[in-house]
Amino acid sequence: MSLLRKGVVSSGRLLRGNKILVLQRAHIYSKPPKDKIGPAQTLFTISVFAVTLLTPAGWILHHLPEYHKR
Repeated sequence: MSLLRKGVVSSGRLLRGNKILVLQRAHIYSKPPKDKIGPAQTLFTISVFAVTLLTPAGWILHHLPEYHKR
């Protein structure tokens, strides 16, 4: 029995039994970006991520005494 019959990936295809599943490959490019991002955009993006991640944790920590009362 060949390796292809056992479900081994070969050239972007996966054989499982009698069915052939075609796998898509990711297109990864290794070129530098076309446009440079300025410091203001970087600071804004980092602050949005920080607020998005820390707000739920702050909410839970702020209301922790109320959770203990239940």
